[in-house]
Amino acid sequence: MVCPRCITAVEQTLSKLKIPYSEVKLGKAIVESSHIDYIELNKELKAIGFEIIQDKNQIIAEQIKTLIIDFIHHNKGEELKINFSEYLSKKTQYDYSYLSNVFSETENTTIEKFIILQKIERVKELINYNELNFSEIAFNLNYSSASHLSKQFKEIVGFTLSAYKKTKIEERSPIDNVQ
Repeated sequence: MVCPRCITAVEQTLSKLKIPYSEVKLGKAIVESSHIDYIELNKELKAIGFEIIQDKNQIIAEQIKTLIIDFIHHNKGEELKINFSEYLSKKTQYDYSYLSNVFSETENTTIEKFIILQKIERVKELINYNELNFSEIAFNLNYSSASHLSKQFKEIVGFTLSAYKKTKIEERSPIDNVQ
C-alpha cells in the first residue's frame, strides 16, 4: 500500500469481510481477530492489486519499499537530505547491511537503485506539475546539482529533463511497481 487510496481500499475490504482491525497504514494492516479466512481475504485483496505477505524477508523488503516511497513521494515538506541507510535502520530496527542483503535477495535490485528509481518518478511528477524549475527539483530531492539530476534522469528515462518536459509525456509508472 503506497497511498491513501490504497489504505481506503484495504479498509473497505476488511469491512466487507467483517474483519475487525485497529489500524491500516502504508504497507501494514493490524487485524483484531485470529479467526480470519486468509484464503478469502487474499482473494479479495488480489482483486484490488494487493496480497498478504507472510514471509519474513518479503515483509522486511515491503517495509523498506514503503518507507522509501512514503519519504520520497509523501514527505511533508522535509528535504531529502537524509542518509537513507541510517533512516531505514532506525525505522526498522535492523542493521543496514542485513536490510540491504534481504532487499537485494527479495527484490533482485539494490536499495540504492530502488531509491533512484523512486526519485526519478518523483521528478517526472514534479515536472508535470510545472511548479518548480530543474534546480529547485534537484535541491528538493537532494541532488548535488541540476546537471547531476539531468544525467541520472537521462540514463534512466532516455530523455534529458528539458526534452521530457517538452514532450509533455505524462506516462509514469505506479510508484509501487517501479523496479
